[in-house]
Amino acid sequence: MLIEYTAIPEDSKVWIYPSSRKFYPNEIDLIKKQLIAFLENWKQNDQKIETGYVLKYNRFLVIFTSSKTPVTTNSINALVTFIIELQNEYSVELLDKMNACFKQGEHVQYKDLKAFKQLIKGKAVNKRTVIFDNLVTTKNEFEEFWEVPASESWYSNLFK
Repeated sequence: MLIEYTAIPEDSKVWIYPSSRKFYPNEIDLIKKQLIAFLENWKQNDQKIETGYVLKYNRFLVIFTSSKTPVTTNSINALVTFIIELQNEYSVELLDKMNACFKQGEHVQYKDLKAFKQLIKGKAVNKRTVIFDNLVTTKNEFEEFWEVPASESWYSNLFK
């Protein structure tokens, strides 16, 4: 059951799928339609999962599930299968959690960890660089700790 983002409880589980590139304007409506179709029919043991989503910066697919309907391995597998289908259809990477997504001015950058370490070494990014911590696990953490200075994220250990 699809619900509005604002109605999703603070303790809801969150899954963040960062895209390796920004989605093109002509892709956004199609992706939203596909997300809605999947989420409206996403079930666990024949019970619809209370869920919602946001698409941030035309780059991050963020899916929430209410704690009222905890998901099982089968439900998560269905979600991952759907995400893999999106990856293939749009020729993007969505499942790589070991990348760095960060802001440079108004632009969101996506770099693999090795390239991000090189940017640190070259001083192109620093501890004040706003980074997206895609490992947050709840809606509250998403709202409070997703976009933070690198010094306040797990990436801070890379600056030593």
